[in-house]
Amino acid sequence: MSERIEANGKANGKGKPLVEIKNLKKYFPIHQGLLFQRQVGAVKAVDGVSLTIRRGETLGLVGESGCGKSTTGRTILHLQRPTDGEVVFDGQPLGKLAPNDLRRMRRHFQMIFQDPYASLNPRMTVGDIVGEPLQVHGLAKGRALTERVQELLRTVGLDPYFVSRYPHEFSGGQRQRIGIARAIAVHPDFIVCDEPISALDVSIRAQILNLLEALQQQFNLTYLFIAHDLAVVRHISDRVAVMYLGKIVELADRDALYENPKHPYTKALLSAVPIPSPKVERKRERIILTGDAPSPANPPAGCPFHTRCPIMQKGLCNVQVPEWREIVPGQWVSCHLAT
Repeated sequence: MSERIEANGKANGKGKPLVEIKNLKKYFPIHQGLLFQRQVGAVKAVDGVSLTIRRGETLGLVGESGCGKSTTGRTILHLQRPTDGEVVFDGQPLGKLAPNDLRRMRRHFQMIFQDPYASLNPRMTVGDIVGEPLQVHGLAKGRALTERVQELLRTVGLDPYFVSRYPHEFSGGQRQRIGIARAIAVHPDFIVCDEPISALDVSIRAQILNLLEALQQQFNLTYLFIAHDLAVVRHISDRVAVMYLGKIVELADRDALYENPKHPYTKALLSAVPIPSPKVERKRERIILTGDAPSPANPPAGCPFHTRCPIMQKGLCNVQVPEWREIVPGQWVSCHLAT
């Protein structure tokens, strides 16, 4: 455990900023032509995201499929290079690091992927999968490597003697546990959880959530938890950011956002969450959004949500980009009409 203490010697500063994201953008170019391809546009998957993730917290990131959540997580970790903007990790701007320095820095931030069937190499044993990051960063070898891998498997609730098995021999929940073991192997400070339970059976999801929470307490981890299940996000998150068409439209503490949402998109999302009380369910008002989300290749002018917003005002919402403002202490919103 001495390595753990050394790696997290700065953990006493819990609550201080660990990851600062400043006007982050990720555009994917659209090309036309077979021989002489020229760029005719861009898909604005992430379009000016600014967030601060505090040490030791879980920040939930929610929104519809295709709104840019996963791309945001990958771009923060520089698995995909940002088109513009800056990511500062523990005071270090990642975009200014040389490739070798960035590779060494990756020990401090990891990712748990959405699909446990696609994220594990089928030609590698569990021991090789979990042990690979330890070898890459020079943290263990030989017998010490084997013992460390077995310890990690025990930590995530798997039999340590599974090291010689292959991914196809495991269930979805077990594979995700292997992915989690791989992510925590190098003692990271920050983990991006990219919808880690959405591909799992309902009966397994609570187990994985409980495991993530236990590991956070044990190792003082900081999470960016990406999901579209609002009930899950409420359970695990300290703060929640709501994303729409590549932009953050609301950010607040968990309880404040669920009890008193300000942005009309957040209200619509929360109105779709089932409530186990039939009496409350019958009385509450459902907000049905019309139409589909606009294409990120051709986002609308003004507020990105105005094409589906039930309170949209012409001449304002469809013309002016709303200001990102703190509407009440700790609750930020991007909406002209929110009060």
